[in-house]
This record gives sequence, structure tokens and C-alpha cells, in this order.
Amino acid sequence: MTREPLSVVVITFNNADTLDACLSEVDWAEEIVVLDSGSTDDTVAIARKHGARIAVHPFDDYGPQKQRAYDMASHDWILNLDADEILSPGTREEIERALQQPTHAGFRLPRRERMFWTVQHRWSWRNGHLRLFDRRRGGMNDVDVHAAVEVRGPVKTLRRADFINDGDGDIATRVEKINRYTTGMVAYKLRTRQRFTGLRMVFYPPVFFLRQYIGKRYFLNGWAGFIASVTGAFYAFLKYAKLHEAREQATRQARNKQR
Repeated sequence: MTREPLSVVVITFNNADTLDACLSEVDWAEEIVVLDSGSTDDTVAIARKHGARIAVHPFDDYGPQKQRAYDMASHDWILNLDADEILSPGTREEIERALQQPTHAGFRLPRRERMFWTVQHRWSWRNGHLRLFDRRRGGMNDVDVHAAVEVRGPVKTLRRADFINDGDGDIATRVEKINRYTTGMVAYKLRTRQRFTGLRMVFYPPVFFLRQYIGKRYFLNGWAGFIASVTGAFYAFLKYAKLHEAREQATRQARNKQR
């Protein structure tokens, strides 16, 4: 049975270390689209080697850049990957089956995280992400932080398929990313006027740790799972700590203006 043609869409910036592995697992698709932000390494050459259709546009934000890349695609069905993500063995077959007369607007793929020196155990909980979708029925939302695809219509999770996020190869990289993400979230959190920041800062991190380590079975990943759970709890702490700091600074500035 024939299936719907597929465009794989990736945005890049200096991803020479991971892009070849990413594109090698999707070279069966009818089209690969790469929207680059001005890489200075071999990213564009690697994309060209895989026969990708390449364009360059300055990066302004994640959501708009992804949507530009979707708009470049020739086909209606999009597989959205980041440059440090790799389809697992068997996922191709699941995607091809899903695209045989699809009745859903999109499909979630479970994501396995790289936990420093290992990859997340298949029996630990894998979060599903909407990565395969019909662009006639959706696209990127306009959320300031963690923008994602939204579709109009039913969505199904392909439980026997998954992909690996290969971005955090060591603890230092994870901590740097946490610091960057939490700083970027402050302005958004200030607009939402979240309450009880102090209580969240105290009680949410240990709850987050237990949810990851026990609830999501990260203990199956050994010490890597323990460290990933602790750094996740640190992320939960830091986003509220920075929000609290921003509010204290705003209050102090307001008092100084009144003097």
C-alpha cells in the first residue's frame, strides 16, 4: 500500500557534530529540508551531502524559524526533527505504516533522552512529542517558551516508535542548557503572574525528583538516571528562583524611584 509523501524538516546552526547521524536515519523520505541560521562549520556541507534542500535565514526565535522551514516543504506531511535527534531502529517502518491512508492530524513519537554517557532505558517513561503532522491542519504555536506544533484534529502516539535526543552528552552541557532556558523563561513567567513562588521553589523540586526517579522509572538508568533526575529538580528550582529574584529586583527599583 502506498503512503503519503513525507518532508523531513530540520533547522540548524553549527550542528556539524550531530547532523550527519540525524539525516542518515531519514534519507528514505521523499524530501529533506534544512533551514540554516548562518552556520560557520560544516553543517551546510553535511546537509548538501544528504541531498537536502537548503535555505538560510537569520534566527529570531525557535517557533518562527521552525514555521519558516515547514513552509518550505513540498509535501503536506512533515516529520519535524532537531539537528541533534536521531530516529531509533524500527521507527521508519512505524512512520510509513502511519502514513498509509492516515485518519489522524498528527502522531506523537516518544523521545528517549541521552543521559550523559548512556541513553534512556526503553522501559523508563518516554514523553511523547507531536513530530509527525499534516501541515494543512496545524503548525507551530506562538508560545514564548517551548513553542511546539499544534494541530486541529485527532492525534495518536506511535508507541513502538521513538527517537533519541542526542544533545546532552555531559553534565556541563545539561547545566548550561538549564541556565539558559530558565533565564529565557523569566519574562514569560512574569507576565503570567504566578503565585506562591517561594513555596514552589521549596516544595516542587523534591516532588519533581521523585516523579522522575521513581514515577518515570529513571532508576532503570543507574547513576545517569539519578543525576538526570537531580538536574531536572535543579531546573525546577532555578526557574522559580530566578522568577523570585526578578520580582525582588523590580520591587527594589520601584522603591528607589519613589525616593
